[in-house]
Amino acid sequence: MMLVIDVTKGMQTQSAECLVIGQIACQKMIVVLNKIDLLAEGKRQTAIGKMTKKMQKTLENTKFRGAPIIPVAAKPGGPEAPETEAPQGISELIELLKSQISIPTRDPSGPFLMSVDHCFSIKGQGTVMTGTILSGSISLGDSVEIPALKVVKKVKSMQMFHTPVTSAMQGDRLGICVTQFDPKLLERGLVCAPESLHTVHAAIISVEKISYFRGPLQTKAKFHITVGHETVMGRLLFFSPAPDSFDREPVLDSFDFSQEYLFQEQYLCKDSMPAAADSDEADKQAGQAAEARYPRQQWALVEFEKPVTCPRLSLVIGSRLDADIHANTCRLAFHGLLLRGLEDRGYSESILPLLKVYKLKQKHGLVERAMDDYSVIGRSLFKKETNIQLFVGLKVHLSTGELGVIDSAFGQSGKFKVHIPAGLSPESKKILTTAVKKRGRAGQGEAAKQEEGAERPEPVQHVGLSLSFKRYVFDTHKRMALALEFRDHISLQPAWYPQSQGSQRGDKVEPPG
Repeated sequence: MMLVIDVTKGMQTQSAECLVIGQIACQKMIVVLNKIDLLAEGKRQTAIGKMTKKMQKTLENTKFRGAPIIPVAAKPGGPEAPETEAPQGISELIELLKSQISIPTRDPSGPFLMSVDHCFSIKGQGTVMTGTILSGSISLGDSVEIPALKVVKKVKSMQMFHTPVTSAMQGDRLGICVTQFDPKLLERGLVCAPESLHTVHAAIISVEKISYFRGPLQTKAKFHITVGHETVMGRLLFFSPAPDSFDREPVLDSFDFSQEYLFQEQYLCKDSMPAAADSDEADKQAGQAAEARYPRQQWALVEFEKPVTCPRLSLVIGSRLDADIHANTCRLAFHGLLLRGLEDRGYSESILPLLKVYKLKQKHGLVERAMDDYSVIGRSLFKKETNIQLFVGLKVHLSTGELGVIDSAFGQSGKFKVHIPAGLSPESKKILTTAVKKRGRAGQGEAAKQEEGAERPEPVQHVGLSLSFKRYVFDTHKRMALALEFRDHISLQPAWYPQSQGSQRGDKVEPPG
């Protein structure tokens, strides 16, 4: 990468953004201090020295620390100057580039893919597309596809630096001539072997926040998504591994649909906590941030407003390009790789239900009374209209420490029976006996009041009930996905929830309705 800086102005907002992109996309960089002809001749070397030191300091905390810095005047006198004005420092720049660049190993195998940066017509010849071959190889007479337009054309002729060639391969600069194609349809883009690239309506991407971006990355927020040659608007939904897998080794080049993932309201990082109102709150939040655990890898579902065409593992950069360019803020928000493109226009019904992203939900209720040493009646956990049968078999925790299992509904007002496999502790029984004793004094004639709707005395001290479960975000029927998050991370999945091959189904549950 060459980072070109106006020596009279130094780093500006867009220069800084270019440096950020360089850190994401490049391994080596040369800084070019341009327009040195605008510096007074007597003070030129001093000014160049000062700017060189400034740039060295700027690069100190980046991967480009110690990068070469070279002064030039690409066009002395400016654009209006006569051509007789010779450039300054360009030959030295070329030598520096030659010393820094290593020629990569080229591989002719794999599908042909070319990045086109210019398209124009030549009268009597056809339309020429010029660009760089990113992968594979091509020969005269081969067919190529312009995937964004779904157009296939045959290669009539090819040139490399004005020299006709019959074949070319990865790394070559090439001009391809085709016939009967309007150059206005393609300014920039990709050309590939037929049917080797696909257009995607959404994608699953890995995400890494750019540290210079201020503010959180929030689910449902829209960003400018740059991928391949295109920049389109996209809406994001962030998710992470399950909490017990936060420390799992990141997998950088694939995405596993068989795993379960935890929905996130925003990208998780140290600066994602809301701003504190005072210094005490700020100190408290700083302590919480230091103690918090953050996942080593996070992902997002990106839904594009306009379909994009690009290969898998393309670099993705998310930004807020609508922000004020003159403000001293970084508009680049995050970067990552496109791990899985969703080609089906109806992906929300055909693919997303296979993406097991869940929200952890919790419900809290109370124990109304103990029926015996091994069962209690609970209330205030469900609404009257809730189908409690859906929750039968799920575990609940009592605030007194016991673990119970929802056994059945009790009456019609949302109450339910809980079985306590290990039995109630003496302390719990003591808390719950008040109501039992009062009920016992009512006598034989009150037996009918065992009906659930009857008024009952409350225990002096309340015993709470808590139920934790998962709700899957992409369940197309918006049903309760009965997967319980146990303390030891055992999960129970309903039989109707989509399963990956080889996984075990949970107990069968009748779906709602």
